[in-house]
Amino acid sequence: MRAAVMGANDGIVSVAGIVVGVAAASTSSFAILLSGFAGMIAGTVSMAMGEYVSVNAEKDAQRNAVNKQQLALDNQYDDEFKFVQQKYENTGINPQLARQATSEMMAKDPLTTTVRERFGFNVNEYTNPYDAAIASMVSFPLGSCLPMMAVWLFPSAIKIPATFMAVLIALAITGYAAAALGHSNRWKGMWRNIVAGILTMAVTFLIGHLIGG
Repeated sequence: MRAAVMGANDGIVSVAGIVVGVAAASTSSFAILLSGFAGMIAGTVSMAMGEYVSVNAEKDAQRNAVNKQQLALDNQYDDEFKFVQQKYENTGINPQLARQATSEMMAKDPLTTTVRERFGFNVNEYTNPYDAAIASMVSFPLGSCLPMMAVWLFPSAIKIPATFMAVLIALAITGYAAAALGHSNRWKGMWRNIVAGILTMAVTFLIGHLIGG
C-alpha cells in the first residue's frame, strides 16, 4: 500500500510538472501529451526499479541484523536478556514483572524477541521487493493519467488553472492516505503534499512560460 500510494503521488506530481511546463510554452496538444507520456514511461520504470532496489537493500539489512543477533545470543545470551528486561523496565514495568515477561518470551523465541526489541521488526516478516515494484509500476501511470487528461480535456482558456486544481485535489487525497498509512498527522501530510505540488507546477510553469515567451 505504501508503494502504491507513493507511486500514484509521484506520478501526479512528476507528470503534472511536465505537462504544465510544456502547456505554458506551447499550445500544441500533441506536444503536451507526448511529453506527458514520455514522463509517465520514464517515471514508471524509475519508480519500479527504485522500489525494487531500496526494498532489497532494506531486506538485506534486516537479514544481516538477524544473523548478528543470532551470534549475540549464542555468545552473550545474558547480556541480551538484560537488554530486553531493561527495555521493559524503561517503559515503567515493575522490575520483577519485567524479568518474568523477559524470561517467558526469551524461553519461547529469543531471536524474535531480541530482534524486535533491538531493531524494531519481526523475523521473517520482510517486505517483498517484487510486490513493491509492481505496486509502483501500476500506480505511477495511474496517477500520471490525471494531469494528462486534465490538460487534454479542459478548454484552452482554463487549461492550466483547471489542471492545477485537479492535481491539488488529487494530491490532497494521496497526502492524506500516505499520512494515514504511516500513522502520522493527516492534515500535515495533506498540506505538505499540496505545497510540494504547487511549488513543482509553479516552477515548471515559469520555466515553460519563459521559454515559450
